[in-house]
Amino acid sequence: MLKKCASFLFLFLFALPSFLFSQSFHIVPLGVKGGIDESNLSAYMVAASGTNNYICLDAGTLHYGIEKAVANKVFNIPATQVLRQYIKGYFISHAHLDHIAGLIINSPDDANKTIYALGSCIEAIKTHYFTPDSWINFGDEGQAPLLKKYHYQVLMPDSVVKVRNTGMTVQAFPLSHSNLTSTAFLIKSKDAYILYLGDTGADEIEESHNLHNLWQAIAPLIKNKKLRAMMIETSFPNEQPDKTLFGHLTPHLLMKEMEELSSLTGIDALKGFNVIVTHVKPPQININKIKSQLKAKNKLQLNLIFPEQGKAIEL
Repeated sequence: MLKKCASFLFLFLFALPSFLFSQSFHIVPLGVKGGIDESNLSAYMVAASGTNNYICLDAGTLHYGIEKAVANKVFNIPATQVLRQYIKGYFISHAHLDHIAGLIINSPDDANKTIYALGSCIEAIKTHYFTPDSWINFGDEGQAPLLKKYHYQVLMPDSVVKVRNTGMTVQAFPLSHSNLTSTAFLIKSKDAYILYLGDTGADEIEESHNLHNLWQAIAPLIKNKKLRAMMIETSFPNEQPDKTLFGHLTPHLLMKEMEELSSLTGIDALKGFNVIVTHVKPPQININKIKSQLKAKNKLQLNLIFPEQGKAIEL
């Protein structure tokens, strides 16, 4: 009888979905919007589950978002300690202010750490932000005087780097964002992955192959159930004219890109796949449209997640 119970328990546990036992990533959205709300701009803390060793994917809003997370009991230490102790490094997709303003403003109170980005992005940070004319140079390169609080690490496209003090690795992929290069970051913890895309336009609008190349790279991870989620922007509702997208996606364009991805993975592989929708632009009426339009066109049955500032996501 005891042996039968043990066998039944083993079969029951084996049949349960693996995500009930192992959550690979802890995501804390510090800012989820694009546009005019400076208190809620693109920034996501990501750590391997069970640790407080976070990277910050973009840094449009930091302090206010951390305060919201503290208020929601995501963190049980003061916001300034989260900033200094928990964030081990910054991955900046591109140097537009809504993706880096929080890093600049909070730099006096931050601790020593690394800024990871493509060379063009780091060059913009060095020449336009961390300079004596616009702020002060908290970096270890550029115009003197150098405070050397931040170390710059240039990422090469498709290269894999170990992130100091986290146990994670990150691989960078270029994206087309109107007149500049943005970045997608593929984060790995043990045998699980999460993908974050900075601002990006659709290949057909941008006359680019960057998204197609990215889909080819991640398709095997989706088919093998190793990619836990994709974080991707949808800035405007479908009514936005192509000529004023400025390197962004609409629900229609996002779903066309997901169809392109499904041609590489198979439709079944994307059913229930986590897609975290980022960089929605105010006003609220437009955000509501984006949500309803995405849900209406979700033929692939993606699990659409709309993050909220200061509320953790477990994957």
